[in-house]
Amino acid sequence: MPIAFVSFLFVGCASVPMANKTVSDSVKQFNLPTQEKSGIYIYRDSLFGAALKKDIRVDGKCIGESAPKVFFFTEVEGGKEHTISTESEFSPNSISLFTKGGDNYFIRQYIKMGAFVGGANLEVVEPAEGKEAVKNLKMAEIGKCSE
Repeated sequence: MPIAFVSFLFVGCASVPMANKTVSDSVKQFNLPTQEKSGIYIYRDSLFGAALKKDIRVDGKCIGESAPKVFFFTEVEGGKEHTISTESEFSPNSISLFTKGGDNYFIRQYIKMGAFVGGANLEVVEPAEGKEAVKNLKMAEIGKCSE
């Protein structure tokens, strides 16, 4: 196992700017958006790679830097395909997601082992699983990326 990878496992947790608790609590009600919009929750629920912050973008727009035990919420145009991407070890990883208006979607970001440092990837999860995870996380502030 590369030394750089092992060392980041034992470093303290990364921190990012957090959203207002009132806003976070409101978003955790999981209210459905209007028929023209879709809600996207992007979360990181694992402590693996705790020292790493990874940029997240939706359709090229900065959502924020993730850290362990945080989530983001954003609304996008419904009835259209969107690209959600995350910074990884050598290049961004992305997924495409077609969103229907009036629905919420949940995307889990996870850290994976890399050659030098941990990489990141994304997966769409079922709403019940996503809601359960997000309930236990804190909301990060939107729009703060490293690049």
